Amino acid sequence: MEIMREFLGKVRLYLQITHIGGIVRRYFVMNGFDGSMTALGVILGAWIVGVENPNIVVMTGLGACLALGVSGFFGAYITEKAERRRHLKNLEDAILTNLEDSLHKDATTFAPAFASLINGLSPVLMAITSLSPFLLAMAGLVPIWTSYTASLALTLATLFMLGVYLGRVAQENVLLYGIQMLTAGVVIAVIVFILGGA
Repeated sequence: MEIMREFLGKVRLYLQITHIGGIVRRYFVMNGFDGSMTALGVILGAWIVGVENPNIVVMTGLGACLALGVSGFFGAYITEKAERRRHLKNLEDAILTNLEDSLHKDATTFAPAFASLINGLSPVLMAITSLSPFLLAMAGLVPIWTSYTASLALTLATLFMLGVYLGRVAQENVLLYGIQMLTAGVVIAVIVFILGGA
């Protein structure tokens, strides 16, 4: 327990030093949104064409979101690493000191790894949430058509909660932010159903 407390304290300190908290929040929401919307597109597409095998829906949705996650992880890591190294070099130039064995160097190393982990995991976690009713269908616990409606409801609820979270971050109307995110999901659903019926 003490080791965990020390680790979390160190993480908080690194976040303060690097000021990466806002960036990580944006990564979480943006890629979480992408994961939810990707899963929504897969689920609605499968529903429209009448896919009755839940394995197909789960593997297609997870495959797409894992690709988003891996891409997000490596893209964020390389980008953040470059930005953090530049910042550290600028700081060293400003104070005329080598910071190689310093707390700032440790924080600079930690920040890209932490940001990329959040960036990579968020679409996968959101997709698993959306696809969870199909996992129940794979186990034979619910009919596939129940999974479609439950998954649609879960995905829209996830989008709404992402909006609520953004509203709290902005310290503004959480309901308005939630409705905005939910609207994006509804618009995609309508477009997919229109295209599916065309």
